[in-house]
Amino acid sequence: MKIVGIVLSVALLVAASDGVAQGWSTPSGEVLPDTPASKSRDGFSATLVVTPDKDWKEKWDTPPETTPHFSEAREVAEGGELYILTFVANPMLDEARRADVTCDFAVTRPDGSRSVDERELPCFVATVDGDPKNVYLTAASLKYVAEPSDLRGEWVVDVTLRDNLRGVELPLRTSFIVK
Repeated sequence: MKIVGIVLSVALLVAASDGVAQGWSTPSGEVLPDTPASKSRDGFSATLVVTPDKDWKEKWDTPPETTPHFSEAREVAEGGELYILTFVANPMLDEARRADVTCDFAVTRPDGSRSVDERELPCFVATVDGDPKNVYLTAASLKYVAEPSDLRGEWVVDVTLRDNLRGVELPLRTSFIVK
């Protein structure tokens, strides 16, 4: 497996519905139930997406009134690439309007060994000029390239996001199959 790296980048935002404070919602305002890869608690929301979209950054880097759509990937063949992205909404802000969201990021091979095991990454530690209920791309993302020597089978991605000001932790999990 070639992990191109956990990328620390500037967080970007896109407008979301007002329902985000209570959890992820559809454009019509229907609150969505928690899933292993998307959760909300005490007003803080986080989601984990695995996409094959090489243009994910261009899709994300659009005006706030544009909602980007990412394809989701459940498998990847040798030579294929996946992008693991995390998003948050409604982090608690301090008096200076700064959010303090850290995360643990782990990728586990089919044999149970870890290919990535990062702790306390500064996922979204930033001043928020806009509405904290907007959706923000965190600073931690990962590009995975399926190498010929990679173990075949299910790879598990675990990301635990912590809103340190609110005292809320959201463990997220997803997986993909390397064929």
